[in-house]
Amino acid sequence: MSSISVPPLHLAVALDGTGWHPASWREPVARPRDLFTAAYWADQVAEAERGLLDFVTFEDGLGLQSSHYGELDGRTDQVRGRLDAVLVAARIAPLTSHIGLVPTVVSTHTEPFHISKAIATLDYVSTGRAGLRVQLSARPHEADHFGRRTFPPISLESLRTEAGQERLTEHFDEAADYIEVVRRLWDSWEDDAEIRDIATGRFVDRDKLHYVDFEGRHFSVKGPSITPRPPQGQPIVSSLAHQTIPYRLVARATDIGYVTPHDTDDARAIVAEIRAEQQTAGRADEPLHIFGDLVVFLDDDQATAEARRERLDTLAGRRTPATPASSPGPPPNSPMCSRSCRRQA
Repeated sequence: MSSISVPPLHLAVALDGTGWHPASWREPVARPRDLFTAAYWADQVAEAERGLLDFVTFEDGLGLQSSHYGELDGRTDQVRGRLDAVLVAARIAPLTSHIGLVPTVVSTHTEPFHISKAIATLDYVSTGRAGLRVQLSARPHEADHFGRRTFPPISLESLRTEAGQERLTEHFDEAADYIEVVRRLWDSWEDDAEIRDIATGRFVDRDKLHYVDFEGRHFSVKGPSITPRPPQGQPIVSSLAHQTIPYRLVARATDIGYVTPHDTDDARAIVAEIRAEQQTAGRADEPLHIFGDLVVFLDDDQATAEARRERLDTLAGRRTPATPASSPGPPPNSPMCSRSCRRQA
């Protein structure tokens, strides 16, 4: 009898405040007073590592959280404010041993040179477990923090227009260049560029450091990096995608894509579209893992999970779109309940 090979199940969790649900901070075990402490995040990642998850992502942004897509909502009854995702990951790295650490970085207003060395440093601190989740921002109030660019008002409705799609394409093309620069900078040091020869007094072989000489519409970067090549060589690059233009970025430039299917058929269609874009980009033979982004309410049984969701929805004053999932573990007081869980498609 021949055995059927079952592909391994890959799981990750997106860490965002006290959880995805806007009222999660009001749960008795949510620890909102600890949100801006290192201990809180260390505990979250330690639990994920004990659960044998592949990696965690750390959410981030350049503006306060908002229930409105393109502008601030002024609310004071939900979690507002964040710690820097890259710095949190660097703080947690020495406390963990095998779980991947993937902070979110907004590419729109940051420089690829700075981020390349920040993630390379995280890869050293974590001994080869760093990754990067690239996120965009087209919100005018976030651009105002920097004063270098101005963006018109944005809404989900405006993005569905032809002009909105052109604007979206421009932002994602910039993100593709950003990722290319980051990757070239990681490769600007050869693996054996550091000699560290005390007898001869040579620490670095200068011939093994290389200019990247990137010239594009959005960036002009000479290089090389000031940080040696990361232990992984190329840390994982990932991105969240909801439609064709972001799918194209996932296919062209990333190692992991997070997608948001509505059902199994939708998941199959999304994967097929990304694979087609990957083929068009000439990357058909390169590994690209696709994770389904699922909101899960974990509890001892279905009824208790439903009750948890109802309680949180009542506190938030609105019905959430997620369907509760029942699980025999973790227990109901787990801080990882009501998280956005990512499962490989």
